[in-house]
This record gives sequence, C-alpha cells and structure tokens, in this order.
Amino acid sequence: MKKDYFGLERIVSIILAIIPVTSWICGIITRIQEGNILAGIIRIFFGFNILWIADLIFMIKDKKILRLL
Repeated sequence: MKKDYFGLERIVSIILAIIPVTSWICGIITRIQEGNILAGIIRIFFGFNILWIADLIFMIKDKKILRLL
C-alpha cells in the first residue's frame, strides 16, 4: 500500500489533510502524478467540500486518502 501525499509519514499526511487548502492541492497533485487526470479534475471542482471531509476520515481511519478512480 502506498503512503499518501508524496510518500510522507502518516502524521505529516494527517496534518496536511486537516488543512483544507493543502489537502486540496496535495490531492490534485497526487492524482495527476498517479496518472488519474480525471480524478485530478474532479478534485479541482469538488475538493473543498465532500472530498476534503472524506480524505480526512480515510486518512485517520485507513491511513490512505479516498481513491475513486
């Protein structure tokens, strides 16, 4: 299993996920680096609401961010 947000440790990833702006930016960049352009575009438009809350919950619970595509 990959560590999220550029391979950073869990605590650092959780801190980045708590802050909405960094979560949005890191989510977009992470998706594009993985080759999921569509997921990156979805993050651009919906990253500040539901996906931010989902990422935060998944990061704390499952140690990874939500992967839809």
